[in-house]
Amino acid sequence: MQPSIFVIAPMLFVLMLFYLIFFRPWQLRWGATDDEIYRSMQGDDIVEKPSFNATRAVTINAPAENIYPWIVQMGLNRAGWYSYDLLDNLARKSAESILPEYQNLQIGDLIPMSPDGMYGVWVKDFRKNHWVLWWDKNGDTSWVWEIYPERENLCRLVTRVRMKYRWMSFSAPFNLLIEFFDFPMMRKCLLGIKKTCRSNITFPTVSGLTNPAPDAADAAMF
Repeated sequence: MQPSIFVIAPMLFVLMLFYLIFFRPWQLRWGATDDEIYRSMQGDDIVEKPSFNATRAVTINAPAENIYPWIVQMGLNRAGWYSYDLLDNLARKSAESILPEYQNLQIGDLIPMSPDGMYGVWVKDFRKNHWVLWWDKNGDTSWVWEIYPERENLCRLVTRVRMKYRWMSFSAPFNLLIEFFDFPMMRKCLLGIKKTCRSNITFPTVSGLTNPAPDAADAAMF
């Protein structure tokens, strides 16, 4: 006997409430501190009253100049997204090294997201070794990456995506993809950047041995 609609509908309702009340607020600020959530970032003025406003962050044991090149080269048919390559990079492995051919970033460059390289986001502005801002040229989407040095060889990488959903447009299915699948992809991306560009700084212990640089800010992220 197939489940009755009277059973399925309440279950879906409960799941939706759980998502909206608990999971969505948590995933929209994964890894970010309160100060990072409320701090103004580049491009905040592009999208007015966004439907989707996510600020995520990760601590990286590396100087800003070691982190920035990994961001600059991102994109489909470029370095990839350091995420789930089977899903977002046509099953091609994301780059594990700096690609010089993608380091000469220019305002107006397209960061491709489609296999044909025709669709994606455009470089709105940037400041080398500090931040890169992408947008859709329509004012419905902004995506910024900012690097905040905390001390020598230790930085916070913060990314913010702001989108205005257009439910009556052809972009509606894409909006749903962003709403439900952006978080796992973005989390994997941030951790991928962290893994590939973190430095090998070590600190002496009492015994004179060495341990990896502390990374307490990430310990309770997930």
